Amino acid sequence: MLTDMFRIPAQTVQPDVPLYQLRIDSLALEEVRLALEDELNVDLEDVPLTSRDTVGRLVAAVSEKAAVR
Repeated sequence: MLTDMFRIPAQTVQPDVPLYQLRIDSLALEEVRLALEDELNVDLEDVPLTSRDTVGRLVAAVSEKAAVR
């Protein structure tokens, strides 16, 4: 999704890379959050995410929420 939405090269999207290094700021992160909620039918509203979090943290948060459903 990050590669499609923000034209980020796939090889740079690694679990340990902070989102800000991919130029995902707070506004872009909110776009990602909304897109993930729509695409995966999960509620990420109460998940505290910032651009300092890593790609891996984002994936883990989404996975945790999807598992709860």
